Amino acid sequence: MERRRAREAALKALFGIDLGHTRPDLAVQHAVELVGLEEAGARFVRELVGGVLKHRQEIDELIQSFSPEWRLERMATVDRNILRLSVFELLHRPDIPRSVSINEAVELAKKYGDKDSSRFVNGILGQIARHLEGQGSFTSQPS
Repeated sequence: MERRRAREAALKALFGIDLGHTRPDLAVQHAVELVGLEEAGARFVRELVGGVLKHRQEIDELIQSFSPEWRLERMATVDRNILRLSVFELLHRPDIPRSVSINEAVELAKKYGDKDSSRFVNGILGQIARHLEGQGSFTSQPS
């Protein structure tokens, strides 16, 4: 449950950063305080947000390659950042089962997105996960 709340905080921080309203460190601090996380949860938020920001180009390219009808800029901000968060986990967190990353993303989409967000997020993440399983790697890119 703490990791679920940490993912919510990470999403809130990424949302604010994406809109350009705040610096990453302040966005993380505010989100952690808003959600009321202990230090372990706050550390997970920092890892997630830092990882997404560090690998954002790679993550965005992968998302775009599996959503050709939807440019990233046209996606709802919440959907785009849920996808970024989950794709970071799929690519760079082998300690987190892929099914957990996808399920958590779908739950975030149900809670924070519109009525179609969970299906949209699940569809793209399912394609990416199948691709990565076919590659046998956590850091593979589509051909």
